[in-house]
Amino acid sequence: MTDERDARAEVDPIRDALAAVVDRHRSNHAGAVATYIPELADVDTDGFGASVVSVHGRVHSAGDADRPFTIQSVSKPFVYALTISDLGLDEVHRHVGFEPSGEPFNAISLDPDTGRPDNPLINAGAIVTSALIDGPTVRDRFERVRSFLSACAGRELHVDDDVFESETATGDRNRALAYLANSSGVLRQSVGDATEVYFRQCSLVVTTEDLAVMGATLANGGVNPLTKRRVMSERPAMLALSIMATCGMYDHSGEWMARVGLPAKSGVGGGIVAVQPAQFGVGVYSPRLDSWGNSVRGAAVLQTLSEDFDLHVFDHPDESRSPVVSWTTEDDVTSGVLRGEFDLISAETVIDRMLAAAADGNRRIELDVTGVTRARTVATELLRVIGRHLADRGVDVVLDGDLG
Repeated sequence: MTDERDARAEVDPIRDALAAVVDRHRSNHAGAVATYIPELADVDTDGFGASVVSVHGRVHSAGDADRPFTIQSVSKPFVYALTISDLGLDEVHRHVGFEPSGEPFNAISLDPDTGRPDNPLINAGAIVTSALIDGPTVRDRFERVRSFLSACAGRELHVDDDVFESETATGDRNRALAYLANSSGVLRQSVGDATEVYFRQCSLVVTTEDLAVMGATLANGGVNPLTKRRVMSERPAMLALSIMATCGMYDHSGEWMARVGLPAKSGVGGGIVAVQPAQFGVGVYSPRLDSWGNSVRGAAVLQTLSEDFDLHVFDHPDESRSPVVSWTTEDDVTSGVLRGEFDLISAETVIDRMLAAAADGNRRIELDVTGVTRARTVATELLRVIGRHLADRGVDVVLDGDLG
C-alpha cells in the first residue's frame, strides 16, 4: 500500500498541469501590493502559489503553496455561511442584502430604504455580517469565527498579530462604514466590537492549500473533504457560493463570471479562493493587486485554468452521463443497476427505460441503487411518482438500496 501511495504521489498530472499554468504567469509583474495596511506593504512581492483540492480529498499544489499570508476578504463568504447556519437566511437578510454593489469594496454601499449594505462581501456588509455572530464577548464571537474557518480549512488557523495591529491602526474608513450601518439600525454590536472581530478575522493566516480545502468544503456541500467532518449544512454552503458568483470579485464580478465562470472570493492579501461546485476548490496567492483589489497573477491562473480545462460552471458537456450501469430483462423482470449522482436528468433517463419496460409487458422492475452516491430530492420524488403510476398498471417497482 505504501508503494502504491508513493507511486501515486510521483505521478500527479493535476499537479503538473497546475505547475505549468503557474510557470506561464510567473513573469507577470503587473499590479502593486496593498499599501493602506502597512504590514501588507512589506510582503515579498514574488510569492506565487496555487493549490487544488478535490471533493475526494486529493491535494495538488504548485509554487509557494505553503507560504503563509493573511486571509483578508476571502474570509467573508465563510462568515456569511456561519451567520446563515446560526440565524437563517431571512434574519441575515434583514441586516445585509444580496445585490452586487458595482462599486469598490470599501465604498459606502447602503440601501437608501433599508440602510442595509448591498451584500456581505463588501466591507460594510462584512462588518455587519461579522456583528451577527453570537457570543457574550468580543473574544467569544471571534473564537466562533476562528473555529469555524479552521474547521473549513481542516487545521487550526491563528491571527497574525502584527497585521491585526496594522489593520486596527489604519481602519478608520471601516469604522466609518460601521457607524453608518449602526445609524441605520442594521449593526447588531457596537462599532468597536464589530470592527475588532472583523479586523481579527481578516488577519487569520492561511496558505493556498488552506484556501483550496475551504473552497472544496463549499464544493462538497459543507463537508470538509480532508477531515470528512460536516462543517455546515448544504444550504449555507450553496448560499455562500451564490453570493461569491455575483459579488466575490468586487466591482469586477460580472466580467469575472463571464470570462472565468467560477464562484470566487479575493482578498487584498493576495489570495483568491475559487470553487467548481461538487468538484473542487482552488486557492491561489500572489500579492500584487489590480485596480479592483484582486491578485493579478492569481486571477490570471484561474482564467487560464478555466479556459484550458473547460472549468466554467456553465460549460455544456458533450453528452449527459448515464446513471445506468446495466439494464437487462429476463422473463418478465427488468433489472437495472444505477450509479453516481441521481439528479433530474438521471431520473428522466431511468423513467424512460422503466416506461419502455412496462410497455413491453414486464411486470416487475428491480433497481439496484446501492451505487448511487447522491440522490437529489427532485429525482427521488420523480421516481416515487413513476413507481405509483406503474403500480396502478400492475407493475411492481422494487429498490435495492436507499435513496433517502
